[in-house]
Amino acid sequence: MAAAAAAAPGALGTLQAGRARLVAACCARLGPGWRLPGPWTGPRAGPATWARGWTPAIGGPASRRGFGSEVKTEDELRVRHLEEENRGIVVLGINRASAKNSLSKNLIKMLSKAVDALKSDKKVRTIIVRSEVPGIFCAGADLKERVKMNPSEVGPFVSKIRAVINEIANLPVPTIAAIDGLALGGGLELALACDIRVAASSAKMGLVETKMAIIPGGVLKSTFTGRSLPGWHLSSFSAVRMSRSVLAPSVPGGTQRLPRAIGMSLAKELIFSARVLDGQEAKAVGLISHVLEQNQEGDAAYRKALDLAREFLPQGPVAMRVAKLAINQGMEVDLVTGLAIEEACYAQTIPTKDRLEGLLAFKEKRTPRYKGE
Repeated sequence: MAAAAAAAPGALGTLQAGRARLVAACCARLGPGWRLPGPWTGPRAGPATWARGWTPAIGGPASRRGFGSEVKTEDELRVRHLEEENRGIVVLGINRASAKNSLSKNLIKMLSKAVDALKSDKKVRTIIVRSEVPGIFCAGADLKERVKMNPSEVGPFVSKIRAVINEIANLPVPTIAAIDGLALGGGLELALACDIRVAASSAKMGLVETKMAIIPGGVLKSTFTGRSLPGWHLSSFSAVRMSRSVLAPSVPGGTQRLPRAIGMSLAKELIFSARVLDGQEAKAVGLISHVLEQNQEGDAAYRKALDLAREFLPQGPVAMRVAKLAINQGMEVDLVTGLAIEEACYAQTIPTKDRLEGLLAFKEKRTPRYKGE
């Protein structure tokens, strides 16, 4: 397809070739067995190949744990695999009470390890990110730790934070941020990386970095060395000449995700002012999907997140993963390319056992028993 498009005359051929490459790259992210549908290129994946595409990697996640089991009180991140009617829901609980859940080297390392295991676990259906410290979600980067770092350490550490947040955004299953307390700076960026955000009315959230003369999301690593980025000139549009190799390590942060969530004008207003919103204000601007009055236990947002996760559990797991990919990728391109991505993703549900089970369950008027195959 790409070769044929490239042969087309003029700019149209170039555009079509670019779209074909983008859709092919999108399918490549889905794993082994994925193919472009129909007119895009060759045969679709068969059920056997599809099943292999979702097989966890060798040395993947450890055995599943029941809620509250095998968790040490000193752990800065508690990973809980819920059981019984909540089976398939995983809770990532941040637990750094002494530092308001700020993002330290150790916490980032633990988050990275947990996310790496979860992304290849077929039994995981929804992930909830919450705090286990009352009144706090995440206060952002651990500035006390950072001030002790050598200049050479700061760049890699910021890059690691950004990479982990991006990994959370790219998890193949739905993710929900339960904001029951303070979420500032990197804490709100962590929540923005989740698909859905719910908050207590008493929660406080905002991107406050401009107060400290920096911007949300950190910066590219090379800016910490005092060197300017190749081709970067703020006074002109020549910034677009920045090479893809330079931009590749940069992970979208607050300046990118907030406008996508609430619109450019409001995002600029909040970032320029470093304003902090409560739950009701955040709901009004579309930053969160649901706002709840806080309860005595201080976990109203978490309970709402659990309710949402339970709504997701009965649905076809393959369809959920593919739908998330189609939405995420399609939002970054024009409508024509987005529709091509949707077609490519839809085609991958056709040969699955889950689709046949869904049809049979509908015919027999019973609840489907999906296996993620």
